[in-house]
Amino acid sequence: MNRSIQRRDLLAAGLFALAVPALAQDAWPNKPVRMVVPFAPGGSTDVVARMLGQKLSVLWNQPVVVENRAGAGGNVGADAVAKAPGDGYTLLMASGSVTINPALYRKMPFDTQRDLMPITNVAQGPMLVVVRDAAPYKNLQDLIAAAKAKPGSINFASAGVGSQVHLAAENFADAAGLDLQHVPYRGEALGYNDLIAGQVQMMVGNFAAASALVSPNRLRALAVTSKARMPQMPEVPTAHETGLPGFENVGWFGLFAPAGTPLAVIQKVHRDVVKVMAETEVKARLYVQGMSPVVNSTADFTLQIERELERWAKVAAARKLQAN
Repeated sequence: MNRSIQRRDLLAAGLFALAVPALAQDAWPNKPVRMVVPFAPGGSTDVVARMLGQKLSVLWNQPVVVENRAGAGGNVGADAVAKAPGDGYTLLMASGSVTINPALYRKMPFDTQRDLMPITNVAQGPMLVVVRDAAPYKNLQDLIAAAKAKPGSINFASAGVGSQVHLAAENFADAAGLDLQHVPYRGEALGYNDLIAGQVQMMVGNFAAASALVSPNRLRALAVTSKARMPQMPEVPTAHETGLPGFENVGWFGLFAPAGTPLAVIQKVHRDVVKVMAETEVKARLYVQGMSPVVNSTADFTLQIERELERWAKVAAARKLQAN
C-alpha cells in the first residue's frame, strides 16, 4: 500500500476513533515543552512560534520554550526534532522548507514524511518583493528590466537554501524569466540586514517580516504576491498587476512532532492550537503582520505536505536547483 495512504488511514483512525485513554491525554504535559524554530530569531517562523508558544504555556500551565536552531535552510532544526523522542515534549514550528529541501538536497538527514508527524498548518500569508529604499527600482517592472538587461547581476537574499523565502524568489525569477543570483543566510532577518546595507539587491520575503522594515532609508516594497492587494499596505500592487499575470506565492507556518508521538498528544496539541488561533487578540496580531490563521485538520495538513513535496520537486527540476 502507498505510504501516504497508510499514513492518512492511521491518522484518521487515531484522530476519530479516540482509542487512546483520556488519562494519557490529561497527563501531558507535566514538564516544559520545547518548540524548535529552524531559523534565526526575528523571522516570520520565529514570530509565529513565540506568539503560539506564549499562549500554549498558559493553557498547559507549563513553559513552552522556543529554541532557534538555524542552518541548512531549516534542515538542522527539523532534523533535531525528527530525531527527538516521540513523547510530545519536542515540537517543530516549520515553514515550507520541510517540503522544499527534499527536492534540493541529495542527502537529507531525515525523511519529512517518515520522521515528522504533521499536526496543523498554523498560519499563512503572502510574500513581499522588497529592495533597498535607496535602490533605483521604483516598481517591479524597473527591477525586472534591470535584471534582464544584465543577467546574473542582481543578487537576492533568503533565509537559507531551501527556505520558502528562497523558493519564493526562484518562483518569481522563473515567472519573470530572470537570471538572479542567490545569497543564502541563516535566517530571514539576517538577509534583511544585508539588503538594507546594500550587500544584496532584493528579497522576496514573508510579508510579516518584510513589511515591518518598509520605511524611508530601509526597504521599499515593489509588489505583494497575494491574489489581491493587502489591506495592511493597500498602496503596494500585486505582482499580478505589475507584469506577472497569475503569479501568487503564499508562505505558511506549521506545527510538527516527531514520528511516533502518541495520537492522544497530537489531538490535544491540535485542539489547543485551535483554541489559541481563534482568540480575537491572536487574529489581530496576525492581521497586523499580514497573516491569517489556518488550523486545518491533521489529515488535511498531511495531504498538504504531500502535495507540496510534489510541487517543489517540479520547481527544483525546472530551475535546476541543488543544494549538495
